[in-house]
Amino acid sequence: MLRVLVMGVSGGGKSTLGRALAERLGAEFVDADDLHPQANIDHMKSGQPLTDEMRWPWLDVCGNEMKRMDRVVLACSALKRSYRDRLRDCVPDLQIVYPELTQEIVAARLALRQDHFMPTSLLASQFDTLEPPTSDENPILLDGTLDLAASIDAATQALSE
Repeated sequence: MLRVLVMGVSGGGKSTLGRALAERLGAEFVDADDLHPQANIDHMKSGQPLTDEMRWPWLDVCGNEMKRMDRVVLACSALKRSYRDRLRDCVPDLQIVYPELTQEIVAARLALRQDHFMPTSLLASQFDTLEPPTSDENPILLDGTLDLAASIDAATQALSE
């Protein structure tokens, strides 16, 4: 079994890293954005951050999706410890990969991104909400400015240890 969460703020490269990591590991890839109900998407499109009450059912769907797979990489914001704990309720063996980035770097990336429901105006609220994983979560911390190949190499090596 291999169940990996690539977490972080919107625009931090979770989906790109998660997809490539899943390919390297021979795992399935799931993008949590694809599991949002339309009401959540509409709420974010309108420039409003999700409430915890809106997130809980979505996180349950994400966790249950992971639970049904033997090898999976999930790209999901999971910004708070309580959100990651909710995922761990479904998948106790969850391993976390967290590419660390500054708000300025992510803002520059978001400025280049098109056709995504998450508006740049919500970036500050994402960083306000962010609770980076702590040592007791045994996260794999990556330098978020590394290129994709180096990030995959570092994550793959750490997951194999």
